[in-house]
Amino acid sequence: MPVWAAAGLWGLFAGSALLVGAGLGWYLRIPRTVVAGVMAFGAGVLISALAFDLVDEAERAGGLAATTGGFLGGAVAYVGANVALASAGARHRKRSSGQPTESEVGGSGTSIAIGALLDGIPESMVLGLTLLSGHGVGVPVLVAIFLSNVPEGLSSAAGMRRAGRRASYVFGVWAVVALSSGGAGLMGVVLLDGASGASIAVVTAVAAGAILAMVADTMIPEAFERTHLYAGLLATIGFVLAFAIDRL
Repeated sequence: MPVWAAAGLWGLFAGSALLVGAGLGWYLRIPRTVVAGVMAFGAGVLISALAFDLVDEAERAGGLAATTGGFLGGAVAYVGANVALASAGARHRKRSSGQPTESEVGGSGTSIAIGALLDGIPESMVLGLTLLSGHGVGVPVLVAIFLSNVPEGLSSAAGMRRAGRRASYVFGVWAVVALSSGGAGLMGVVLLDGASGASIAVVTAVAAGAILAMVADTMIPEAFERTHLYAGLLATIGFVLAFAIDRL
């Protein structure tokens, strides 16, 4: 199978976890504390993958200056886009409560959908880039993205349901995000196949910076709001699990 096709399929697979989580959040009345706890766990998993896979590998391939510049650039770009979306009603898109209805904030449904795309594309792009090493997909990164996507979809879908949005909207959003995740993984490989290690490192660092900003801006607040003192412990468990998968 061509590398670009494999990248697209792995991105689609990771993105499909959002649909799994959305199904759980829509059809099951899961307590908000449980949703927040799983979100804290997923945040820890992603942070571990960033630290031990993405940023570390980017620094080895492209050097410290390129990696730190790309990492900060990705965070700034994400935060800028997130600020714009927050003002349009997408501030709480990953939360299980507090999302506005369309009557409260006109256009918030579209903003939430765009925000979901903003959150998912960097993850899938870096997943596709792991294939360029020639050693197959990066399993720790794949596991981290999949495990974190489930609580993301779960929490957001629960919030959308409470805001009165229809099932067709909720599952339509996550289906589009899942497909876009496959496309992002594919495009990452197509655009950078044959590029220098430094170029791949910079792009990986940019995506990693965006992911960390996403975790801090949208996942951790939801986790802490409900689990409070336990959020740190649950995030630590997720971090250690992802670290163990990386080493094993």
